[in-house]
Formats: sequence, structure tokens, C-alpha cells
Amino acid sequence: MTVYQKLPTSEGENAAATPRTPRLKRLASVCVLRVLSHTLGLILLAFVLGIFLLGGLPAFGALRGPGFHVEKPFRRDPSDYVLDNGWDVHSTPTTRNYNWTISEIEAAPDGVLRTLIVIDGQFPGPLVECNEGDTIVIDVYNGATNSTSLHWHGQYQNGTNWMDGTTGVTNCPIPPGKSFRYEFTVREQWGTYWYHAHFSTSRIDGLFGPFIIHSPKESIHSDTDRVVMVHDYYHDLSAALLPQYLAPDNENDEPVPDGALINGMGICSTCEPSLGKLATFGLDRDKTHRLRFINVGAFAEFDVEIDQHELSLVEVDGVEVEPYRLHRFRINVAQRYSVILHANQPTDSYWLRARMIAHCFAEIPEDLKPEVLGIVRYTSNEEKPTTKGWGEAMELECKDLNTSEIIPAVSISAPEPDALIYIRSNFEIGAYRLSRGFFNKTSWRPAEVPTLVQAIDGLARANRSFSSEGILPAYDINRQMVYRIDGIKTIDILIDNFDDGNHPFHLHGYKFWVLGQGHGYFDRSTYAALNTTNPLRRDTVTIEAYGWVLIRFVTDNPGMWAFHCHIAWHAEAGMLMQFLTQPATVASWEVPEDVKGFCAHPEDQRGGGIPDEDFYELAKRLSGGE
Repeated sequence: MTVYQKLPTSEGENAAATPRTPRLKRLASVCVLRVLSHTLGLILLAFVLGIFLLGGLPAFGALRGPGFHVEKPFRRDPSDYVLDNGWDVHSTPTTRNYNWTISEIEAAPDGVLRTLIVIDGQFPGPLVECNEGDTIVIDVYNGATNSTSLHWHGQYQNGTNWMDGTTGVTNCPIPPGKSFRYEFTVREQWGTYWYHAHFSTSRIDGLFGPFIIHSPKESIHSDTDRVVMVHDYYHDLSAALLPQYLAPDNENDEPVPDGALINGMGICSTCEPSLGKLATFGLDRDKTHRLRFINVGAFAEFDVEIDQHELSLVEVDGVEVEPYRLHRFRINVAQRYSVILHANQPTDSYWLRARMIAHCFAEIPEDLKPEVLGIVRYTSNEEKPTTKGWGEAMELECKDLNTSEIIPAVSISAPEPDALIYIRSNFEIGAYRLSRGFFNKTSWRPAEVPTLVQAIDGLARANRSFSSEGILPAYDINRQMVYRIDGIKTIDILIDNFDDGNHPFHLHGYKFWVLGQGHGYFDRSTYAALNTTNPLRRDTVTIEAYGWVLIRFVTDNPGMWAFHCHIAWHAEAGMLMQFLTQPATVASWEVPEDVKGFCAHPEDQRGGGIPDEDFYELAKRLSGGE
């Protein structure tokens, strides 16, 4: 409780007293200072005792106002992304606890000051590391201006679908000034994953980090192990760029990045002088090093290489593969590749190059430098590398790394399909002259009551609009395409892309087999002859411009699962649909009250999508209307 001390004044009844001499005034001043000092000391003592008695700083989470963050260097220590060689993969499953505060800071990762949304005052986000079988508990306090939600990319969430963090699908976001506990158990998966905001486009502003799962079942061995995150980078907040992208007459005109970063570091190419810095990786000579690359970006695909080093690809999206040698690899948004580097070259330092495929952009600004550099050092020598790149021609098409020759280490063949679902992905211009992303005739908008919550209620009440397999009539097909699949079945999804841009499609809750992908139309006469003997499995696949992709998955994980383009701009434009799998199991679920709680108070939410109707006046002016 705050104590207020009433101090004497020079007015009123005190002013009527005998006039003070200068010495008396000085004595009065000393007394006042002593009282203030004593009072502040008591308050400080009470605060310290409170921290001790109530369990530390987390006990004061309720006192944190919007924007709270600890004053410390904004760059996360690079050593935080180096994994511990002494990690015990055989330890008994345990609960791993994290306590995070989301806030906003002003920082300049590449030398240009901008607002970042961060975790515990630092950028990028902290590493989450665990063993298969562990339970993850993450308490999140949202001290930022807008609402937020965190998605654990690639996590199966089997039995905890409501922890998936997909706003409008599995849950409502965390309002400013509120807290939420994410809790789930990691089962039957290991490898390289990540987490990110799944609320509008806010992950672009810094809300992301790595999520690494160990297991004794994994057979990848190296002397060291570390995370390397690459991503495109904007100097403006995504909330400022989004209205420009969604506005009328901006078809296929995604915001072009101002540059790129590696583990949150880079140097602005148009700034003089620049306050940025390059990511540096100290690797011991004659040792083997695992580099876990994650594209945590919004839009750009990258070609990645390390000068003079042949790499061995050993993991794709959490799936261990037979070692595959390459000089350079292509990584699209949300994809992950682990490579083994043998530090056996003669020079002490080398450039790590991550180059955005700028031909994917609607236009290429003259001052854009698409390549971001990092430094690989064998010694502590601070001199910059002088090495040259591999010099091989780079493909200009925006498509996946050719994975047709990559073989999963654990052989799992794709069973015969029970059904084929056809999806057309494209952009269309509709009301208010707006270009919106579509799956068939649906352009997604997040539901105020998540579709999972609606489904559980409708199934429990035996509502007939939830009862039939296929596209559910319970939802407005213009905004929500929810495809119900009963029981455990094998489903093929054939997607034709009628857009002139590529799309990295991600399926929540599952991995799928990639049966084929290419340009033009799929030749259905080859359907029965597809290779189903241990094809590559992953959770994010690229469909090229005017191309197709055919994937297969088994619906052995009940829940409501999003399937969407992972380019942040495209998802916000509507390129998302959902699969309701094993509805008989879902019908028996009861969503925890703390999950439903935020949905009960929509007035607390801030930020988010932009209704099409908000562009009415602009569209009218562009059309020459009054």
C-alpha cells in the first residue's frame, strides 16, 4: 500500500506562524528530505520483502502495465542458440517451465530504429528445448499494445488441440494486460521446430523463436549443434504495411522487405554509417557441426550456402533423412533444414550467405540488397572473410529445393488413399475492388468464436449442420471452409495454384507425404503410378507459380487443424482452410475455461485483421464515385 506523507506548506495556517529565519528554513528542508528518504526506504523494503515472500518477480506479473520490459541489451546472446553438448536425451520425462513477458521495444537490429514486439525485452525469442515425452508449460503475459497468440509450429498437440494457438481456429488471442498458460506434452516427434505469433501479421515484428526436441531415437551425430534463423526484415511495423497491401488495386503487390537478418543480425545496406552487426559462428576446426536452419520470415524464400563447404542435409521439417550432399539449399518460409558442416577447409573464416529470391517479389527496389551475410570462423581472428561463393547459377523460379532424391531415414510408406480433395488456390478481386486469397470459393476471416469451440458445441448437441462428412454447412462458406473427415482415413490433397506467386503451404497437427509437385497441371493418368514407397514427409511444402502439389496424410490426430499459406500477407488476405478430423472424439472434448475466457470478452481485444468494409470510401474514390 502506498503511504502519502502530508508535508508542511507555506500557505494557510502554517503561513500565519512566526516567519522562519533562513536557518529554520534549512532545518525544515532537512526534515522533509529525511521524511522522504525514510518513506521511500520503507516502500523499497516492503517491495523487496514482497518479492522474497511471494516467490520472486513473477508474483508481480499483475502489476506490469502494457509495454513492460526489462532494460537490458535488446540482442539475445548468440550463445543462447548453441545447444548444450551435455544434454541428456535419456532423462526421465519432465515438465519444463517458462515465464515470458511480451512487450514492445525500440531497437535497430540492422542499424535502423523501429518498434519490435519481443519476449522478455530481447530479440529474437528464446530457445525452447526439451526431450520427446516432456511437458511444456509456458506462462505468457501480454504487455504489448495489441492482442497476441503463440503457435507451436509443427507440434502435433495430440489431445490438446486448443493449445495450438491459431486465432479464430483453436482459440482467442491474449488481450493486452492479460496472461495465459500454454501447456502440452511433446509426443512421437523430434527435430527442429519453431514458435511464432499467430495473430494477424504480428510475427513479422519479432514474435518468433526456435523449438528443439531431442530424442534417443534420433541418429544424427555432430560435435556441436546450433540454430540459424534466416528471415526477411521490414523497417516498418506490419500493422502499417498491412493496410497498404490489402487496399484496393494492390493485387499481388506484397510489401517488399528492406533487407534480411540471420539470428536477428544484419547490416542495413542503405544506411551510412550502420549500427548493425553480422551474426558470427565460431566453429572448431576439424569438428563436425550441425546447423539447424529455420526460415522464420514473412515472405522471402532464401538460397543458403557457406563458402567452400559442402554440406550434408540430414533433417527436413523434423524428419531425419539419409545424408544428402549439396553446396546450396533453398528454404521457404516456415521450412527447416539441418545440415552437417565439416570444418576442414584451410582458411580461418568464411561467408555464410543467405540470399532472398528477389524474383519472387512484385518489384525489386534498386537499393535492395537481397543477400544477408554471416561469418563462420575457425579461430578468434576478427578479420572479415575474403572467400568467394560457389558461383553456381541460381534458379530464378520460386519453388522448393528438389527433394525427390531425399530419403527419410525411418521408412514409412504412404498407404492407399480413401479420398482425394481438390483445392484451387488463387487471388480474386471482389467487393470494394479488393484482392483476396481464396481456397476454392472461400477467403478466410478469423471467427470471433473459434471454429473448434463451435464444432465441439455443435457436435455435442448433435446439430445436423455438423453431422455430414465433407464441407460443413455450419460455417459461412465465404469465410470458413471446414472439411469434416470421419474416423482414421488416408487423405490426398491436390492443390492447383492459379496465382503468379509461390505459396509455402503448412498443415497444422500433422506431417504429410509429398507425392509430387510441378508446373502446370497434374497429370491424373499418373496418379496410380506415384511413388508411395517412403516418400519425403514434412509439414510445409511449396507450390510454385501456376503449379501443383499432391500431398497425403492420415487423419490419426483428432481436432480442428488449419491448412494455409505461410506467407504472412497471403494468410491475412484469406488463404486458409480447416480440417475437422475424428469428430466423434472431438465431440467428447471440453475446452478449458481459461481458453474460452478470452472469447467471452471480445471488447478486450486489440489489433487484428482489417474488415473489407473499412476500404469502402477508398474504393469509391478510386472508382471515381463521390
